[in-house]
Amino acid sequence: MLRIHAPAKVNLYLAVGPVRPDGYHPVDTVLHALEFGDEVTVGPAERLRFSCVPDLGLADDDNLAYKAVLAMAEHFDREPLVSVTVRKRVPAGAGLGGASSDAAAVIVGLATLWGVSERGEDLYSIARSLGADVPFFLDGGAARFTGRGDVFLRRLPALDVPVVLVRPAEPVATAEAYRAFDDMPHEAAPPVEPLERALVEGDAQRVAALLFNAMTPSSARLVPSVGHALDLVRSHPGVLGAAMAGSGSAVFGICDAGGSAEACAAHAAEAGYWSAATRTCGRACAVERD
Repeated sequence: MLRIHAPAKVNLYLAVGPVRPDGYHPVDTVLHALEFGDEVTVGPAERLRFSCVPDLGLADDDNLAYKAVLAMAEHFDREPLVSVTVRKRVPAGAGLGGASSDAAAVIVGLATLWGVSERGEDLYSIARSLGADVPFFLDGGAARFTGRGDVFLRRLPALDVPVVLVRPAEPVATAEAYRAFDDMPHEAAPPVEPLERALVEGDAQRVAALLFNAMTPSSARLVPSVGHALDLVRSHPGVLGAAMAGSGSAVFGICDAGGSAEACAAHAAEAGYWSAATRTCGRACAVERD
């Protein structure tokens, strides 16, 4: 059995344009991987076996990791005689990319199992067919994407800084958040280049000051506890800056020290939120060797 780490992500920057005729919004985003994530195991089996622990209440056909198994099997013309287990830590509906990372982990695991790891462009094509965030997790670290969030623009230097994650109990439905975005007035997004320069310079404090997410007002209108969670994180000692992850409902804070992230996570847990202390990292979905 192969064990693959499936990291979560946060959006250091997320600008959103007006809806296009195809129903999608153009975005400009800077993603960063986290140490915190799920674990996916992949191995040979006499028939396809798929499980998610804990059970999310989804039919297999609605699980992105399961779809990744079928997509890989179809693309490489193989019978999916594999056993796949997804062990979830990343909460669903949080904007932390858990489902997309799980799908990328399946791609990486099956590519290794079937000896097709060298066919990189094939893997990226499969990833893009599954969802906007999935290609990012094949490389991880930090990167800027455009299009629907699936068009790679450039890699950026990864930071190594403490991060606190806080999520309200209520999820944000992505489609509803974008509809709310369309119905609300919004200011022009700030330029992304200062954030990119801060990453290149490794200036975590500057990165924290430049965090931006255009979806925050619409998601907070749908789920007011998103705004409350942001206020809690921003006001905690040692938090340099905070923003929402994706379309929510999780928020994150970049901290000055690991102890600050852990203290903020404990404070949020006492207030009834799901929380975790972690770090940014340069990792991608990768087979873990013992």
